[in-house]
Amino acid sequence: MAAGDGEPALQSKSVCVVGGGVAGLAAARELRREGHAVTVMEQSGDVGGQWLYDPLTDGEDPLGAAAPVRVPSSIYACLRLISPREAMGFSDFQFLPREGAGRDPRRFPAHRELHCYLRDFCDAFGLMDVVRLNTRVLHVAPATTATRQWTVRSVRLLGSTEDDESREKEEVFDAVVVANGHHSQPMLPTDIQGMGEWTRRQLHSHSYRTPEPFRGEAVVVAGCGDSGKDIAPDLCRVAREVHLAASSEATAATPDVSRMLANHGDVLRLHTRIRRLHADGRVEFADGSSVVADTVIYCTGYTYSFPFLDTGGAVTVDSDGYVVGPLFEHVFPPSLAPSLSFVGVVRKVLIPWFFEVQARWVAQVLSGRKTLPAEEEMVRSVEEHLRAREAAGVPWKHTHNIGGIDPQKMYELGEKYSDLAPVEEWKKELVMSSIASKMADVETFRDRADDSENVRKGVQAWLDLKLAAQPRAKSMSTVADDVEADARAMPHA
Repeated sequence: MAAGDGEPALQSKSVCVVGGGVAGLAAARELRREGHAVTVMEQSGDVGGQWLYDPLTDGEDPLGAAAPVRVPSSIYACLRLISPREAMGFSDFQFLPREGAGRDPRRFPAHRELHCYLRDFCDAFGLMDVVRLNTRVLHVAPATTATRQWTVRSVRLLGSTEDDESREKEEVFDAVVVANGHHSQPMLPTDIQGMGEWTRRQLHSHSYRTPEPFRGEAVVVAGCGDSGKDIAPDLCRVAREVHLAASSEATAATPDVSRMLANHGDVLRLHTRIRRLHADGRVEFADGSSVVADTVIYCTGYTYSFPFLDTGGAVTVDSDGYVVGPLFEHVFPPSLAPSLSFVGVVRKVLIPWFFEVQARWVAQVLSGRKTLPAEEEMVRSVEEHLRAREAAGVPWKHTHNIGGIDPQKMYELGEKYSDLAPVEEWKKELVMSSIASKMADVETFRDRADDSENVRKGVQAWLDLKLAAQPRAKSMSTVADDVEADARAMPHA
């Protein structure tokens, strides 16, 4: 890919992408599009990240206290998407309904449908030839103090009879993109007394798959977030009692929780947050009430975790696990940019579109098509962002929450840092109406059909794209030839 007249020659870099989920696949495609040599390292046996359902859990560590967790997936069997598929497609590969065994054409399909879509995406763009499955990244560190290259040590997890040492591999890359997600390492509560002494069952929602193991039990679900509101009614089908413990009055006094209680009033009860677990099996709540429980399930979210990353303190995760930093626009650590970047740290954004935005920006900065501000300016920008959030009363833990705090900011960043087409107005309207419906009734919003005329017209036009209009799967050799031709036209750094 040669530069045009008057433009600087673009560079091709060797880039390691850590993670083969939505963010990693977005990064891989954009990096290849820009002519870089890409290697994606994925620890599971298939691409998809969190959307690769694993019925197995770690029986030895149901709380997920070990880091890294031994079972990456946190998906439970009943999970359906909470964002409409019309707004969840790659910019040039829409998440259209497809025919076929096991496919789910609904607007809010079950988790397997998204995994199938990601496989379709890989096939369409020939990405599997750059993905190393069953490969865990053990260590990422600067190769030398004199260069901006990175040494990556990895290990093959399956399919080898060799010893551990011979299965390890160490390579040097020009750049590393960290895209390992943030829904694998459980965040456990620190304000509940007696957790270490309680002898009955405790687990994090990371280890929840189906309700059957809890048949006939009294179960306390700690947390009223998305997973808590999914798992509590799922348990109501088989449990004797389900007690939903809200972390605050704000999370409890919502229309969707009220509707859920009305739907399952014979089984489901609402409580204040958990204060203490007693040795006799009682779970004591903040208001002094208590119940005797067989199991406590912590639906308390996830922490950022990069146990493989060694930056000498240049990039850290805060002690509570909420913030990665410093990161310029949630992507580039100022002192290590652009050879180290992060795709997918942000929360509450449209995926994969926003990951495409980030990935295209990274790819074009690495090639020289775009430039970053000076390090001092990036540091100043990060500090100003944090001060502005604090002044606006945004809690520290929401530092990387973009769409949930200021949805317009998400779209502004997309326009500022990429040349992707803006998200259509009807899709924005559909997303906002879906959020409103979810807040009213979390159990039924996915199956409502009350689109506005504007959304209906947009959806019809979207469906009229037909599958034939989307890229078909290229052969691996064709894609490899395309990338090799681009790379030959570009000088290597």
